[in-house]
Amino acid sequence: ELGPSVTLLAHITNRNFSEDMGDTSSNAYRGFVDEFSRTMDRIYHNVTGYSGIRVLTLTRGSVVVNYKVLLHPLAGDTSLDHRAQELLEAANATAQPQNCSHSAEGLCFNTSSSRAAHAEELNATELCRKYTPVNFSRYYYPYRVQNSLLCVTNCTLNVPGSINCNGG
Repeated sequence: ELGPSVTLLAHITNRNFSEDMGDTSSNAYRGFVDEFSRTMDRIYHNVTGYSGIRVLTLTRGSVVVNYKVLLHPLAGDTSLDHRAQELLEAANATAQPQNCSHSAEGLCFNTSSSRAAHAEELNATELCRKYTPVNFSRYYYPYRVQNSLLCVTNCTLNVPGSINCNGG
């Protein structure tokens, strides 16, 4: 995920948390995440730069979903705080199903508990430093290829500015 993102919480009131929802490989977890993802796609599809969500955790409280909204970078001065507000407004403006019982079709959520936990912009240099060997991290820098990010050094072959490091 190379673009900006906003982390949000949603309290789903018409579903009960079960222990197997804590296991990301369980059918209960995957089924709930699929339903939640489809719901959020419908809610956020008109939000500028929306590219999807990634569920981070499911916890008790009916079901509390900690999730990250993935966004495409926008040209101009659109701050992440403004985009987080736009996401919250979209979620709060969504019509809830008429019947919010546990057997109801669709998800009902407590909109007052949907809130921005934090917003983050990717810093590619910090990302490379974080995921490279500690003793050598200062020699790595980000190199973008289409929608990917490579962490490279001056010795990486076929990268602009690379040098021949075979001599040591």
